[in-house]
This record gives sequence, structure tokens and C-alpha cells, in this order.
Amino acid sequence: MTTLGQNSRAQRFERLIEVCRNLGKSEDVTPLLQTIVNASCELTYSQFCYLLVYEQETDLLKIAAGPSDFKEILKQIRIPIEKSIAGWAYTKSKPATLQNAQNDPKVFRDIERALGYTTQSILAVPLIFKGQTIGVLEVINKQNNNQYTEDDLIILDTLASQAAVATISTLLFEESKQAYDEVQELDRMKTDFIAIASHELRTPLGLILGHATFLRELIKDEPDKTQLDIIIRNSLRLKKIIDDLSNVNSFTTGAARLHGKKVFLNQLISKTAKTFQDVAEKKKISFVINLPNSDIILGGDEEKLGIAINNLISNAINFTNEKGHIWISAEKLPGYVQLSVIDDGIGIPAKDLTKIFERFYQVQSHLTRRHGGMGLGLSVAKAMVEMHKGQIWAESVEGKGSKFYILLPIGNSTTSFEVESVFKQ
Repeated sequence: MTTLGQNSRAQRFERLIEVCRNLGKSEDVTPLLQTIVNASCELTYSQFCYLLVYEQETDLLKIAAGPSDFKEILKQIRIPIEKSIAGWAYTKSKPATLQNAQNDPKVFRDIERALGYTTQSILAVPLIFKGQTIGVLEVINKQNNNQYTEDDLIILDTLASQAAVATISTLLFEESKQAYDEVQELDRMKTDFIAIASHELRTPLGLILGHATFLRELIKDEPDKTQLDIIIRNSLRLKKIIDDLSNVNSFTTGAARLHGKKVFLNQLISKTAKTFQDVAEKKKISFVINLPNSDIILGGDEEKLGIAINNLISNAINFTNEKGHIWISAEKLPGYVQLSVIDDGIGIPAKDLTKIFERFYQVQSHLTRRHGGMGLGLSVAKAMVEMHKGQIWAESVEGKGSKFYILLPIGNSTTSFEVESVFKQ
């Protein structure tokens, strides 16, 4: 500890101004708190200084900064709010002074025993930020058994105001880090669950589908076939969910890889869309595809682009009422191709539009929603598109329908052959 010795009052306050000015230049909060503690000792001629903050988990005061030689010891110590001078200053939001503290019961003796000293005198001032007391700045044992003065109080109170701002910054940082760590842990648990669930469900589901399909070929009775059709249809729905889970897990963990080759986009769109023709017919949906006569060739992973397109079309069919309309189109732009899937279905509320590409997000609650799925289809589509350095977005008006767009870099490859581009229900 350094002191000013017997310097004049003016010199002490000049030093205080200098310390405060230097504190304002500091960007690192932890050394700043230590600087405040050291300056408090120096300017009040004290043996020790502690900066205490309230700890909600224990309802006690913990030491945020103190004598640097005892840092590890002080981390373990907590000061009770009741029956301590620091606690009184914290509770009352007022300064507290104790001049003859050797036998006073309000002195918390655990710190004495840990650091090996006897408390003679104490001056404590609250740390107040925007009217809220968040801690205490406390100095111990003024030199030569002198008593703390009004000047000491002014100095300590000034440093406490600086400490309050720095302490709030530290607390906010710690809270943000804790919240971030909790989110990371939850995300890790979610990823682990996805990986385990998709892996463990795939094998028994494959057996169910295989045996149900085999039995359907053997059985001649139509009612029995109808029952097996129900098993197969719902097993395929579950398979789609498992595939989505697996795709999400692969993208999240970085296991997903692009297997690049030429992708004939017109053919891919038509082939993918035709897999929905039966369900479109059942819902009496007008289903139209419009593509350029000249096929669009991309460099990319056909399977993953197919998944993205599939999920957008599936989403459009699910949220389009009977006798509705769906339009699928692709157009060349300079350096890009833009693919769109448009429907005149139920639309998406404005408050949900920015969240629909998040994993597991459901526009309707699980208690009221009428449509199946786990809220993975659009997040999977987004992942597949972004792996190709593309963009995906949506526009919608509730009650009038939705427009989904995919923008992909097209490269320089071209070809001149045509492909059947339209079919209607």
C-alpha cells in the first residue's frame, strides 16, 4: 500500500481528481475495481479496503475487490448483511463509521482471521447506481490509530460513485456471460437430443415400414390393406420428421457436406413438385409450375437443394386450403436464379414472419395448431440454401397467402434444351 504521508488537503484532492480522471480512461473493468480499492487505501491512509457487492443467491455481500495478495482467500468469504457495518451501510444506503472497533459486535471477524489483523476503525459508504444500492466500499484501520474524517468520507464517497458504475458493468457482463453459457448448454442438450432421437428412431421405423410394405403385398383383403396403408402413411410422416431431425443435426454439428456437381434446376423442381401431385389432387389444389425454356444449371448438391424445394412445397400444401392455388417458378437474374413458391393459403401473422426459419418454431401453439410437423421444415430449407451461399426469405399477409423465395448463385453454366414445365391438377 502506498500513501500520501502528511501531504496537504489540497494535494489529497488533487490526487483524487487525477485518480478519477484515469479511471475514466480504463476499458477493463476488473483492474479498474482494483485501482479503486488501491486508491481508497492511499487517499484515506487505510490499511485495507474492500469493495463488496450484493450476491442474490446467498443474500450476502461478497468481495469483488480487495487486497490483491489475498485474492483467492477473499473469493471464499461472504459478509452477512445483518450484524456488520458493511451490511448496515448497504441496508440503510448511508455511510457508516466505527472508530473504536476492537470489541464491537458489528465487526465481521472472519476477514480478520483470514488476513491476520485486528480491526481498529471502519468507514463504509454505499455503492449507489440510479437510486439502487448495489454494494459497499469499505476501508479498514486508518493509519496511526487516527479517526476517519469528513475529508475521508468525501474521498471514499467520490470513489464509491466511480465504483458503482464499474460494478454495474461487471455484474451486467457476468449476467450476460451466464445467460450466454446457459443458452449454449441448452443448445448443446437440444443438439444431443436431436442426434440421439434421429439415430435411435430410424432403425425401428425402418423395420415397421419394411414389414408393413411386405405384408401389404401379401394380403389380398382390402380392409386389411386399408389398415396397412394407414400404418405406412403415418410411418412415412414419422420418417420425414426423423429425416428433418437428422438434417438439422448434421448442419448444426458441421457434419453436413456438399457433394457438388451440376444441378439441372428445371428438372429438379419438376421432379420434386410431381411427388406432391397426389396430395394436391386430394385437396383440389391448383398446382402450377412455370420455368424458363432454357434449363438452369447450378453447381451444387442436388439432394440438398431438393430437400429445400421439397420443404417449401410441402409447407405451401399444408397451409393452403382446399381448392387453393400454388405457383412455383424460377427466373434467371444477373449471376443468380430466384426460385419462388407462392400460395393463397392461410398466410403468416406479421409477428411470426421473422421467426419461421428458426428450429422448432410453430406459428400455432401445440394445443391449437391444425397442421402436423415439428417446425423443422423451413429451418432445414434455410440450412440447405445457406450451405450453397444462397438466401431464403418469406413475405406473407395473414389470410391471403405466402411467398417464399430462394436466391442462389448461378455461375456461368448454360444449356439450350427444354423441359416440361407445367402441370395442373
